[in-house]
Amino acid sequence: MKTILVTGGLGYIGSHTVVELIQSNYKVIIIDDLSNTNISVLDSIHKITGMLPTFYPYDLKNEALVSKVFNQHCFDGVIHFAAYKSVGKSQKEPLHYYKNNLYGLINLLQEMERNTLTNFIFSSSCTVYGQADKMPIDENTPLKKPESTYGKTKQMGEEIIEDFVKAYTKKATILRYFNPIGSHPSGLIGELPNGAPDNLIPYVAQVASGIRDYLSIFGKNYPTPDGTAIRDYIYVKDLAEAHVSSLNNLLNNTQKQGLDIYNLGTGKGHSVLEIVKTFEKVNLLKIPYKIEGKRPGDITIAYANANKAKNELNWQTKTTIEEALISVWNWQKTLKEKEKL
Repeated sequence: MKTILVTGGLGYIGSHTVVELIQSNYKVIIIDDLSNTNISVLDSIHKITGMLPTFYPYDLKNEALVSKVFNQHCFDGVIHFAAYKSVGKSQKEPLHYYKNNLYGLINLLQEMERNTLTNFIFSSSCTVYGQADKMPIDENTPLKKPESTYGKTKQMGEEIIEDFVKAYTKKATILRYFNPIGSHPSGLIGELPNGAPDNLIPYVAQVASGIRDYLSIFGKNYPTPDGTAIRDYIYVKDLAEAHVSSLNNLLNNTQKQGLDIYNLGTGKGHSVLEIVKTFEKVNLLKIPYKIEGKRPGDITIAYANANKAKNELNWQTKTTIEEALISVWNWQKTLKEKEKL
């Protein structure tokens, strides 16, 4: 059984990937500082898989603690999720984002080099493309200066990894996500933001649940059919499965080069209003909303060409937007039931 370190493994995408890894017969070690999740997620992973991963509540910025984990375990690969991820907050707290997202990554790569470890998967983002000139976006689309500090940290992270791979002859995969949504079919894990959500889907769910009075839609004058921004929404379990496919690709030595990059998306764009209306339709609910001004850092439109992942990783999305949005509401109802206990 191969051992994989997953940083941010109790976060939204991280926890779903940990489940897929365990169910694919990998041993998982988790580092997560719990800054945007809850320790209860570890118990939920245990309930779904029957396995309780070893967990360290460490901050990756602490070099001594990162070294301690590498001294205690022999890893076959690393999947790095741990990062701050709010576009809006990154504009208000740029130094906070640069320090956390880059320093943690560097400490991790330093330990990989010290331990002569290869096989690294990086959680990146479509924000590295900025506002692309053409749709859909493929991996050869020129990178522009990102609109947000968050996007800049992801672009810089990719550059650091590229240099790391070249200088130390390592293997790495960069996965550029579009917009993950939904929850696990078990209803035991899902998106669990601390405080007010920064992303559209959990905010919609909290409005539906009565936690928030209304949804703020930021911008109604985008050059799109209904005036709201368009994104590519990918079901989180499909996304998690892509990490297992990528890991297998690395460990089986089938990756063609030292560094490879894949877009992960559905290939379809949906506007904010489309998402709201679809959520209402499939869950038989009404979502009150107000139009607000555009947010700094937001782009107009982004959706993926994910053919490379299909052809080289034998991966593609399987879940419809309707199914994903039903899972969102099921997860929100689960959270509401837990509050009653």
